[in-house]
Order: sequence, then structure tokens, then C-alpha cells
Amino acid sequence: MRSILLPALLVSISLCAQPALDLPHVQQQPFVLGDVLHFHSAVLDQERALNIYLPHGYADSTAAYPVIYVLDGSEHEDFPHIAGLAQFMHMYGLLPKSIVVGIANHGPSRYHDFAGPTVNDSDKAWVPTYGGSTGFMDFLEHEVQPLVQAHYRSTGHRTLIGQSLGGLLATEVLFTRPALFDDYILVSPSLWWNNGALAATADPWVRTHATLPKRVFMATAPDDALMQQEIDAVVQAFGQHAALPLKLGYEHFPEESHATILHRAVYRAFEWLYPRQ
Repeated sequence: MRSILLPALLVSISLCAQPALDLPHVQQQPFVLGDVLHFHSAVLDQERALNIYLPHGYADSTAAYPVIYVLDGSEHEDFPHIAGLAQFMHMYGLLPKSIVVGIANHGPSRYHDFAGPTVNDSDKAWVPTYGGSTGFMDFLEHEVQPLVQAHYRSTGHRTLIGQSLGGLLATEVLFTRPALFDDYILVSPSLWWNNGALAATADPWVRTHATLPKRVFMATAPDDALMQQEIDAVVQAFGQHAALPLKLGYEHFPEESHATILHRAVYRAFEWLYPRQ
């Protein structure tokens, strides 16, 4: 036992006897990703926030940039991921320099904001605060977009990204107020809502708007089977009736899930929107 304890004791003494490292003085400061705009929304009668990523060199130029709007855009949600993706893809010439606007959720109001009316009792039980999508679209149109336009140099080109219930809201914007955005990225959109009523409008909507210059990218994962029938209806409507310049891209990601699909789907959507020359 003594032969085991003695070397260990000597090592301990040796370590304690070593002089402290002479570390350099460190100046600590926050790492700032972008701006945060806090304001009172008259439309929603709430305090709201926008998280803003500005591309490298923005402050040193007079150039204008396209804007990518991200639903579920709080700092702990999708905003930093999409901002990082936009920065990475531009670094390698895969995406134009872009402003990214994260539309932060207001506490638990996400379910109210993204889900419109429904006649389905299961929907009502799952999302009892449903019904606010029209007000939220008013908020996007009359407050969010004008605020961004007033504070930042924008080319006027606008992309909307939404996943799950955010994808449902983004689809509703497309089918009811298409002029608000130029490009729509719909990731695992919850089109099962209200017995698939929104997807049921796809065919007449595409017939009427086939010449609109809009680009729409949809993505699904295997566990999105609950709304696959509705997804298929939208894809079929575009495939049957859409003519240039209205375009639809659709991709299924068998290796992903509803929870993990966002990064890969948005990366693929950007590749589709901006093909390599």
C-alpha cells in the first residue's frame, strides 16, 4: 500500500509547488450578432421585438440588400440558425448578402398568432388560443415590413420562412396576401389544421395566380405523414396549373424528422432559389 500512496503523494506535492501561470490580461465584451428592435405593436396591442442580422460590410456601404423574414425568430429559436446559414452560404457564393429579420414570439402567443379559425374539435383542444392569424398577418404587413424598410437599406425583395405552425401561417400569407413576399420557404407546414381547409384552396388559388412571379419551396420529413395528403394536394395544384413565373420546389428529407429538418431544408431552399451559375 505504501508503494502506491507514496508516488501519488509526491505527484500531488509537485503539482502544488508549481508556480501559477502568468495569464495575459483578458478584456471581456459581448459578442453582438445584430440589432434588436423593441416596439409596441398597435395592431396586436403587445410589446414585440425583431432580431436583425446585418451582412458583413453593411455599415461601411450604401448598398441595399434583400430581406429574409423568419417566423419563430426569437434569439433562442430559429433566428441565430438562419442568420448563420445566410452568412455561411454567402461566404461561399451560394446566397446574396442578405438582411435576416427574426420575428420574435411574444411568450405563449405563438399558437394564437400562427393558427387561424378551425371547426375541428381536436384542433381546438390542442390549441385553445387559436384564431389570431389574420391579426398577425396585419402585424406583418402594417408594422413589421414598414419598420424594417424604414430602418434598413432593402432592395424590396422579401423571403418568408416558416416551419410547422409557422409554415401553416406562411402558407396562409401566400394564399391570402401573396404580395407581402416574393419567396416562400414552407418547412413541414401544419396543413392538417382545420381539416386541411387551407390546402383545399391550393388548386383554385394556383389557377387564379399562375402568372404571379412567386417562388415557393416546400419540405417534409417522414413523420410529417399527418399532413402528407395536404402537402400532396398543394404540390399537385402547382404541378398541374403553374406556369412561369410561378414556381414550386418540393423535397422530401427521409433522413430528417419534423424536429430536425429546418437547417437542411432551408439550405436546400436557398440552393434552389439561387442555383449555382
